[in-house]
Amino acid sequence: MANIPSQKKRIKRSERERLENRFRISQVRTWFRRLEEAVTAGDSERAEQEYRTLLAKIDKAIKTGALHRNAGARRKSRAARLRARLGSS
Repeated sequence: MANIPSQKKRIKRSERERLENRFRISQVRTWFRRLEEAVTAGDSERAEQEYRTLLAKIDKAIKTGALHRNAGARRKSRAARLRARLGSS
């Protein structure tokens, strides 16, 4: 354990940031799963709503630094392909 006050603060801050990042990534995974469920069920209206929310969650995760921008772009691309699959079915 650190003795220096500034290092103690830094440890607390990095733990808080780590938990926030995990929360954002978890939200992205959850909304992706919800999109998959909507597409599987064939509910285009719900799928569209889930898709828009998912994009917002991904953008927020990128903006806060929880997700790298290339990883975010990859997830957006996969979501778009998944949504397109609903239209072709």
